[in-house]
Amino acid sequence: MDPLSLTTLLAAAALAGWVDAVVGGGGLLLLPALLVAAPGVPVATALGTNKLAAIFGTSTAAVTYARRTKIDWAVAGPSAGLAVCCAGVGAALAGAVPAGAYRPVVLAVLVSVALFVVFRPRLGVVAVPARRTRLRVLAAVAVAGVGIALYDGLIGPGTGTFLVVAFTALVGADFVHGSAMAKVVNAGTNLGALVVFAATGHVWWLLGAAMAVCNVAGAALGARMALRRGAGFVRVVLLVVVLALVAKLGYDQWSAGRA
Repeated sequence: MDPLSLTTLLAAAALAGWVDAVVGGGGLLLLPALLVAAPGVPVATALGTNKLAAIFGTSTAAVTYARRTKIDWAVAGPSAGLAVCCAGVGAALAGAVPAGAYRPVVLAVLVSVALFVVFRPRLGVVAVPARRTRLRVLAAVAVAGVGIALYDGLIGPGTGTFLVVAFTALVGADFVHGSAMAKVVNAGTNLGALVVFAATGHVWWLLGAAMAVCNVAGAALGARMALRRGAGFVRVVLLVVVLALVAKLGYDQWSAGRA
């Protein structure tokens, strides 16, 4: 890999760490950067190398949040435990499902998320403790630890965003605390997927380690900014990331339709 491509990739890793720490969706930056910097790399290898970098970033963000704010461990803990196993299952299936089969579904979900956040301006700005019923806690654990974790192992980009929205909508967390829980669960999904990708030889260890250093730096900065600036700042970043994901997937779908 030439020096310019490597520098660009490391910069993308740092920015992805920042985005992931604030609201998730860093894979939107890092996966395309990997595929461009290393043309012809197998998708599974790109996913595995991304997971190596991301697990350090999400873990750093999770620790930063845990030190500075209260995490609802009754929700985040079981979700993270399930996520390790379910993301591993998703990673084992990665590549078996053609992009055309999942892209329209993910695109529709992201558009729904964007509309939901836009037309519910108070969502996540302040916590709504009344929503945290036993049934909703169980639903949040199932959605985050099983559904979203499987998606992360299979595909990846947008996982943190889905987790934040799930925790705010289902158990009434504000965006800052929802993001804190999302980092804990995302660390679990990254671990489960990484184990599978590593076992099947789909990780570039040296490149992933270099990216991890930059990802950690970005993640530490992002988590501190989210905690300092509050839920309103996280909401804005959430909308930007969701719209970017929609644009990326929409372009991919349009390109596939023309091919």
